[in-house]
Amino acid sequence: MEIVVDFDLCEANGMCEAVAPDVFEIDEDDNLNIIAEPTPELRDSIEQAVHSCPKAALSLKD
Repeated sequence: MEIVVDFDLCEANGMCEAVAPDVFEIDEDDNLNIIAEPTPELRDSIEQAVHSCPKAALSLKD
C-alpha cells in the first residue's frame, strides 16, 4: 500500500492529520508530511483520512 498525495490539490486543511495523526502531519509551513509507513494495521485510519480530504488530494495505491 502506498499513500499518494496530489500536492497541487492539497490545501493542508488537516483533515487527514485529525483522522490519522500517526500517519499525517501538517508542519509549521502548512506542508503535508507522511510520517509513518502505511501498514496493514493503519489501513482503516488511512482510508478514513483519504475519504475525509475535502480536496480529494489523497489516494491509496495497492
